[in-house]
Amino acid sequence: MTNITRNYQYKALYYLGRKLVNIFFRILNSDLYISLRGYFFYLKSEEVKKKFLNYGEGFSTLPSPCILKNPRYISIGKNFSALGNLRLEAWDSYGTQRFSPRLIIGDNVCFNTDIHIGCIDLVKIGNNVLLASRIFISDHSHGEISQEALALPPVKRPLCSKGPVIIEDNVWVGEGVSILAGVTIGRNSIIGANAVVTKSIPENSVAIGVPAKVINKK
Repeated sequence: MTNITRNYQYKALYYLGRKLVNIFFRILNSDLYISLRGYFFYLKSEEVKKKFLNYGEGFSTLPSPCILKNPRYISIGKNFSALGNLRLEAWDSYGTQRFSPRLIIGDNVCFNTDIHIGCIDLVKIGNNVLLASRIFISDHSHGEISQEALALPPVKRPLCSKGPVIIEDNVWVGEGVSILAGVTIGRNSIIGANAVVTKSIPENSVAIGVPAKVINKK
């Protein structure tokens, strides 16, 4: 039996079991339904985790919902945790363009809800980083500001990157922050709520605003 055949059988059994749980136990016993639903989600999560380039010990169950694009380019360190609406995207192609993306997440990293990270080049998050909710991190954008690019609908503009996004160790990123291409956030820094980070932030700094500016540095 080939690996492909085994994978199809696994998926068929998973979805059949899930359907049976939905039909019977939701009606008969809500506590049992919740337990079994959690078990089937755990099985699916364990299978998905194997698709990552690397993942460390203590990697908790993937949240639901979760969107992963090309997890083979994504490395996750030890003790990673994330809440719902996680979206990790490593784009290796867009139209006729080809990329070599790398999304690297260090040890003891904690994501809250609604985290969206996209890369075509490099996004690297260090150790002991804490992200609040509704955070967008991207090393690329849809097109440059030129007459040729602006003549096209945004979705048809070539993807372009101004450089990697690097978030160093012990950084805390507040609620609603956007971190754009070509930015390094130095270790021990704090990014205040709703900031838009367009330029690098030195270590041991507090930055707020649109665009983000340093207001305190140790």
